[in-house]
Amino acid sequence: MREDSVTAVDDRLLELRADCGRCFGLCCVALPFTRSADFAIDKDAGTPCQNLRTDSRCGIHTQLREKGFNGCTVYDCFGAGQQVSQVTFAGQDWRTGPQERARQMFDVFPVVRQLHELLWYLNEALTLAPARPIHADLRRALAETERLTNRSAEELGALDVNAHRQQVNTLLLRTSELVRARVGRGKKKERRGADLMGARLRGADLRGANLRGAYLIAADLTGADLRGADLIGADFRDTELTDADLTDAFFLTQPQLNAARGSAGTRLPRSVTRPGHWTQ
Repeated sequence: MREDSVTAVDDRLLELRADCGRCFGLCCVALPFTRSADFAIDKDAGTPCQNLRTDSRCGIHTQLREKGFNGCTVYDCFGAGQQVSQVTFAGQDWRTGPQERARQMFDVFPVVRQLHELLWYLNEALTLAPARPIHADLRRALAETERLTNRSAEELGALDVNAHRQQVNTLLLRTSELVRARVGRGKKKERRGADLMGARLRGADLRGANLRGAYLIAADLTGADLRGADLIGADFRDTELTDADLTDAFFLTQPQLNAARGSAGTRLPRSVTRPGHWTQ
């Protein structure tokens, strides 16, 4: 289903992974925490996390789950942190400049994060052979999104990122239709936005299913067949993926997998990696 030559796209996807060594801990400062199963503390947006060290590293990185910070282990900025730190603000740390610049960095960070997530989806769409009829449109959308990420902080702060998301989403929806038509063999499996929390789907045939935005929290997908399924925005918190087959599932991101449970027998697309906390 995927193009034979995807090396260049794979390289671009690598660039859309968080590189904390080139970031000033923006996700640990800019974003709010709410005391819950995901975070052990409350924290306002713009306030540094108590675990953030002066070198912008996490002081409990290897113990996040044990310390009650599961939310940190499933978060990924898609490379927005290093983009804002090193490109938008040219390596200027929020700690050393005026407060206004720090606030601007924190405001711009979630905007760039959304743009980088779109870049991830667009790059992946270009690897999908059934979507070849719209590859030219996808490349144009990719170029425009990349151009937006390189705008100034002032321009990014004023950007209507939701409007741009809607434009890109039209192409991603068309991509999904083309891919799933090839995989689903004419079977209609529409589960978009479905409430499947706690659902018993062990061994289910979900090939080519539309699971966009589906709530799969704590669902049992042990041994399920998800080949060629559209998983964009699906909520996989505590979803059981042991021995499930996600080969060629598309628009699946690392944060989604990190939120789920799986095993060495879970088959994954090449664009993501097996989370370290999964059973071996």
